[in-house]
Amino acid sequence: MRSVLVHAVATPLPVLGSDITVPVTDGRHVPYVNLDVAASAPCAAVAADAVHRLLPGYASVHRGAGLLSRRCTDAYEQARHTVAEFLGCRTGDRLVFTRNTTDALNLLAHVVPDETTVVTFASEHHAGLLPWRRTVRLPIPGSPQEAVAAADQALRRHRPALLAVTGASNVTGELWPIADLARVARRHGARIAVDAAQLAAHRPVRLDELGLDYVAISGHKLYAPFGTGVLAGAGDWLDAAPPYLRGGGATAHVDETGQADWATGTARHEAGTPNLAGAIALAAVCDALTPTAWSALTEREHSLLDQLDGGLAAIPGLRQLSLFGPGHPRVGIASFAIAGLDSRLLAGRLADEHGIGVRDGLFCAHPLTRHLLARHQDELPATAVRASVGAGTTPAHIDRLVGAVRDIATQPAPAG
Repeated sequence: MRSVLVHAVATPLPVLGSDITVPVTDGRHVPYVNLDVAASAPCAAVAADAVHRLLPGYASVHRGAGLLSRRCTDAYEQARHTVAEFLGCRTGDRLVFTRNTTDALNLLAHVVPDETTVVTFASEHHAGLLPWRRTVRLPIPGSPQEAVAAADQALRRHRPALLAVTGASNVTGELWPIADLARVARRHGARIAVDAAQLAAHRPVRLDELGLDYVAISGHKLYAPFGTGVLAGAGDWLDAAPPYLRGGGATAHVDETGQADWATGTARHEAGTPNLAGAIALAAVCDALTPTAWSALTEREHSLLDQLDGGLAAIPGLRQLSLFGPGHPRVGIASFAIAGLDSRLLAGRLADEHGIGVRDGLFCAHPLTRHLLARHQDELPATAVRASVGAGTTPAHIDRLVGAVRDIATQPAPAG
C-alpha cells in the first residue's frame, strides 16, 4: 500500500490520504474508498499543518519558564479559546480538554451532583448510556415528538435532573430535536448535555444558540485525530467536584501529609501533561469551519446522501435502518442489512474484493441497533453495515459502494 499524504480535491475542508491504494483479491491495487468516517474521520490538512508547525518548538505546557514552554502554553490556551468560540461557550462556561467524547461524558458523570437524576434514552451510544450513577432510562422513541414528550414527563417526576441525549445518531445519522429538548429541560429547571460526537463534524453545535448546558465532542470525529476531546459547559458542577484525575497540574497546594488544595477552573480536571498537539489540531479545524465552509459541506453531504439512498433502495433485500422515518434529516450515515447475508461477510467482501472500508456490527449502540433490525419483518442478520461520508467523500465513492453491494447481494461468494 502506498500512503502519500495528499489533499482531497473539491472539498471546503481538504483531508489527507486521498491517493491511498489497497490490494484486492484479483491482484489489482485500487484507490481506497473510506466510508467509515463516522468511526474516525481522516485528518484535515489544516490539522496536520498546524501540528507540523508546532513540533519543532514543542515544549511543556503550564510548567516551564523557558521561551518555548511559554509559547506552547499560549498556544494551548489559544486553542482552548478557539474551540470555546466554535462551541458557543458563554461567560461562566468551562472548556476541559479530554481524550474523546467517551472520556468527556465520563467526566460529566463524575461531576454530576449525587442528588441529580440523569434522564437518558435507551437509544444512546454506550458513551451516553453507561457512565451515569443515578439514571432513568427512557424507551427508544419512535418519533422526535415522542422523544420530547417522554423527556417532558420524566423531567416532571425527577428533580433535580440532567437530560443526556445524542445530537445525531451514530447508527442512522438522524438528527435529534435537541433545541426542543433543551426548552423542555429549561421549563423543568433541568440541565441538558448533548453527545455531539457525530453532530459536530456535520453541523454547527453551539451552547449559546441551542440553549445547552454541556456538549461533548471528539477530535478524531472532527478531522483532528490526535487524541483529544472536549467537555464544554456550565462551570459550577466542574468547579465543585473533586478532580477527575488527581495529580500534577490539578493542585494549588499539597502539604507534607499529602493533603491537597485543588486548582480551580479547567486545570482542576486536566491533571498531567496536556495533549498540546491534539488541542492545536482541533482548534485548526474549528477555525477552518467558517460559515461558508459549513454551507458547502452541508450541500455536498445532502447530495451524497441522496445518491447513496437512491442506490441502496434499488438493491434487492436491502433494508436501511431508520428510527424516525426515511425523510427525517440526518448527517452522513447510512446503516443497512441484507436479508440472508451476514453483515460481517458483506463488510469483509467490500474490503477484500472492492477496496471499500465500512463498519459492521452494532456500532456501540447495541440496544438501538438491535431494535432497528427487529422492526423489519425480513430475516435480517443480527448486525448491520454502516457507510458514512465526510469531507473527502466523492460521488465516485458512492457509485463504487452501491455497485459493490449490489454485486455481492446478487452473486454467490467466490469459491475457496
